Amino acid sequence: MTHSTANIDLETMRASASRTCDMLKTLSNPDRLLLLCQISQGECCVSDLEEALDIHQPTLSQQLGVLRNEGLVDTRRDGKRIYYSVASKEALAVMQVLYEQFCGVKSRRAKR
Repeated sequence: MTHSTANIDLETMRASASRTCDMLKTLSNPDRLLLLCQISQGECCVSDLEEALDIHQPTLSQQLGVLRNEGLVDTRRDGKRIYYSVASKEALAVMQVLYEQFCGVKSRRAKR
């Protein structure tokens, strides 16, 4: 059975394409991509992220704010510390593919 354009809900596709483009724009910043990659490994607090990624506090706060505003991360407060976790299953799936393609074992072998 072949798909015809009559069976496609164009409005739904446009809305999905728009949401996807918004997420990809958010991920296109190197600092945000690094942050989300680190957070995708497990919940992290700001000081852990700063140390692990060598991103300084002003930039870190700004980029975490963008990720939070875009709905890609959630926060949890524990005393004075704020912990970040991935909130978007779609972003997590994209991060997994990016990791496999660019950071995984296959990627390192291909570079040789």
